[in-house]
Amino acid sequence: MPRRDRQMSLGAFLLYTGHHVAAWRHPGASDSTRFQDFAQFARIAEEAKFDAVFLADGVSARITDAAAASRKAHSGFYPFEPVTLLSALSAVTSRIGLVATASTSFSDPYNLARQFASLDHLSDGRAGWNLVTSADQGAAFNFSRDAIIAHADRYRRAEEFVDVVTGLWDTTDDDAFSRDRENGIYFDPGKVRALDHRGTFFQVRGPLNIPRPPQGRPVVIQAGSSEPGKELAARTAEAVFTAQQTLAGSVAFYSDLKGRLSKYGRSADDLKILPGVFPVVGKTRQEASDKFEQLQSLLEPSVGLDMLADLAGVEDIRTMSVDLLISDLPETEGGKSRRALFLELAARENLTLRQLYERVAGARGHWQIVGSAEDIADELEERFVNHGADGFNIMSPALPWGLSDFVELVVPELRRRGLFRQEYQGHTLRDHLGLSRPDLLRGALPKVAAE
Repeated sequence: MPRRDRQMSLGAFLLYTGHHVAAWRHPGASDSTRFQDFAQFARIAEEAKFDAVFLADGVSARITDAAAASRKAHSGFYPFEPVTLLSALSAVTSRIGLVATASTSFSDPYNLARQFASLDHLSDGRAGWNLVTSADQGAAFNFSRDAIIAHADRYRRAEEFVDVVTGLWDTTDDDAFSRDRENGIYFDPGKVRALDHRGTFFQVRGPLNIPRPPQGRPVVIQAGSSEPGKELAARTAEAVFTAQQTLAGSVAFYSDLKGRLSKYGRSADDLKILPGVFPVVGKTRQEASDKFEQLQSLLEPSVGLDMLADLAGVEDIRTMSVDLLISDLPETEGGKSRRALFLELAARENLTLRQLYERVAGARGHWQIVGSAEDIADELEERFVNHGADGFNIMSPALPWGLSDFVELVVPELRRRGLFRQEYQGHTLRDHLGLSRPDLLRGALPKVAAE
């Protein structure tokens, strides 16, 4: 296969008991309700020299169908708020990046800028923010709204939100806080500025009351793959977490997104594309297949339909026959890219609802591979060298064994092929991803008047 100059990046996507919706029922899965559990997962990933651990988040309990929700782990119940958990993990790790999800739909930019600046300081430059917009009706009810924000408005809000956050991170120079004891000067007023942002959605004076983060700015990651999502990523993201089922789709997405960067004055190296992959690995293909089938046997129909309803944003799915062939799903204000992915998959393979939820119960629309270490390394290498990805976010089927299996079996094979690092070469998340430290954007930010 052709070679690339860089090695691939690997993230460990830690989702409580594991990514398979029935993983919590597996006898080998951790309860993942204690800090010690997540400390173990993070140490496994760090010892393997992963770029980062990645935490999802949601701000509602998804119990529209309470009976079905009670049977699955992925029903909106999270053991920890992610920035809080990663702050604690920063004390028991030293090199691995720490990425938390936070929604622009249900957050405040000033508070979020403080949280991630704090995490970057606590971890000595290992913080990343996974920016998402939210289409969760239950979350809207928890934040004084009667309905979710319309899709187009969600992205307009996100555009302004990320500008405010990055602007706040740049309201102090790196050397603003001189702490000159002899002359009694704590900071240089010429190196601290107000933001004075007045926009459609936010009014934020600033400056941020935390010094500039060690990385300059925490790494900004995004997950949207819709048209507005790709445009937002091209302008503001430094890494993208995406769901791509096929090699052709991955290469097309990669080329499309990287091709949008130049109009924003950015180069292809300014953005890393990291698709999610759900690997079930065994010492043999049969062993891997047996592991996967054991997880599948724990999946109940009501859970499968509930999961599809959540991911596609179509409540009526919960009451449909599992044997119904999927020809179309009604348009909603929910997530567009995942709905389109499901429809494409169902049409390509002529799937019923039952067959669809069985296909996505583990990866929920992301790429799924079941096989030996060599099989999985072959698949990852093919997408990497053909410019379908700069690396991958590993979605372990169950924790901790799914992550341990990948580390013990696949990582050595990737190293044997020269595709993954033997040791960390830097200390920050930007170092791991090969991203430059951003210059301070002074722009038109006014100075704070010395009093």
